[in-house]
Amino acid sequence: MILPAQRHLFDLPDDVTWINCAYMSPQLHAVSEVGKEAVMRKARPWQLRPEDFFTDSEALRKLFARLVDADADGVALVPSASYGLAVAAANVPVKVGQRLLVLAEEFPSNVYPWRELAERAGGQVVTVRKPEDGDWTRALLAELDERTALVAVPHCHWTDGGLVDLVRVGQRAREVGAALAVDATQSLGALPLSVAEVKPDFLAAAGYKWLMGPYSQGYLYVAPRFREGRPIEHNWLMRGGSEDFARLVDYRDDFQPGARRFDVGERSNFVLVPMAMAALSQLLKWGVADVQETLRALTERVAKGARALTLEVPPETQRAGHMVGLKRRGGYGPEVAAKLAARKVFVSVRGDSIRVSPHLYNTEADVDRLLEELDALV
Repeated sequence: MILPAQRHLFDLPDDVTWINCAYMSPQLHAVSEVGKEAVMRKARPWQLRPEDFFTDSEALRKLFARLVDADADGVALVPSASYGLAVAAANVPVKVGQRLLVLAEEFPSNVYPWRELAERAGGQVVTVRKPEDGDWTRALLAELDERTALVAVPHCHWTDGGLVDLVRVGQRAREVGAALAVDATQSLGALPLSVAEVKPDFLAAAGYKWLMGPYSQGYLYVAPRFREGRPIEHNWLMRGGSEDFARLVDYRDDFQPGARRFDVGERSNFVLVPMAMAALSQLLKWGVADVQETLRALTERVAKGARALTLEVPPETQRAGHMVGLKRRGGYGPEVAAKLAARKVFVSVRGDSIRVSPHLYNTEADVDRLLEELDALV
């Protein structure tokens, strides 16, 4: 179902065309209001009860689990995608000579941990080259064999929305005994994903883009076989019996159940957690599948107009519907985005593409304004 414009729910001035959600989402009014109330709550610490360290964070864990079709015990609360991927790198076994697959021009947070892991374990990071036809899935499957210890991929490429079929890649990874780590930062919330279907070993996502939440609140899904793994920090909340503040000096070796052992310290953040809850609640109300269909209509309009300007656009069958990269020979200088911004039209230049990433606050009029300004520039 195509959703009606939701601009009234966001803090966006009428003269701003923000078509750049892949950079950062504007804030929902509801999220801002919850944040203001939460800040004032901290001003009155006598109103915070011991159980408050657990209730909201558990509610947020359940909301995220609903979003990705998971069990709440599989969800850890982390500050960033990089934190989640660091947890994965601390637990994925790699033998000497094994390969770790990443995509060309991948976001650095999904490259650096694997370089460090490969160096530590004697493995090798293998970069899958960008395919001429845009079919990342085919290119990945061609490299994915029994030599592979890990496949570290996004659901769609951060520069232009190039799509990866995670179900097929995950199935092949399991066949050869490789782990699958997914950075879903640039897709989750706008592109449907079920961990029950994909079966990733780890899936991490930052929450301030397509998940519409505050900065520094992220999420990590951990498959059952890794839930007794090694956390990268040791905070009091992750340990068994932490609900009893009077007995915290009775140090314990056991952990809270499931992926909670991977929670970041101070995961109960009394400002960010309520804001993230409001954001995920709105996403679930809209429905991710309907968000994707609505945004696809907008990016197809972008793609059609861009082709008329002789810009290159990835094939519709090989890209996600919520973002699109517009390429031209020789790429773009940073002045293109700056000149658009001066006209209050906001996009990003990533790699050799202008990355256009609308959301429900955008309309066809925003797309047409972008294309008009692009025509004058390129």
